[in-house]
Amino acid sequence: MKTLLAHIFRKLSLSRALQLFLMRIFQDQFLIGVTGVIFNEKDEVLLLKHTYRQTQWSLPGGYIKSKEHPFEALEREVKEESGFVVSGDRQLKIRTDRESARLDLTVVGKFIGGEFQPSHEISDYGFFSSENFPHISRNQLLLIEYALQDRKSKKI
Repeated sequence: MKTLLAHIFRKLSLSRALQLFLMRIFQDQFLIGVTGVIFNEKDEVLLLKHTYRQTQWSLPGGYIKSKEHPFEALEREVKEESGFVVSGDRQLKIRTDRESARLDLTVVGKFIGGEFQPSHEISDYGFFSSENFPHISRNQLLLIEYALQDRKSKKI
């Protein structure tokens, strides 16, 4: 069933929001996603402005494809959605969302480079310090705080 849905989605070029809605209706298992807390050389965090979310600014991420490592999934998603090259360096946290049947792996990584290319999902980007984050979800703020604390403890 999952392979059939993936094939149909590719053929129909459905929006990501519609794909997600349909997957949640037909899928009785957890979807596995990856979220990245990506730091630049100034310890600022990469946030992307999404075109389809209620809270527009958020951490980069997406769903993991079959046989794909979570770090590879994050790197692919960021490249596809923004044109940026990042590296996934270590797993930080695992969380579940039972309402949406999603298991999400949070990965900490670093910004390598590239030139921003807007996509149908991402209209803008920014690197933000904890003093100047735009409005983002409370869950993502907690992930960033956790990543910053983890980062500080590793530098000691």
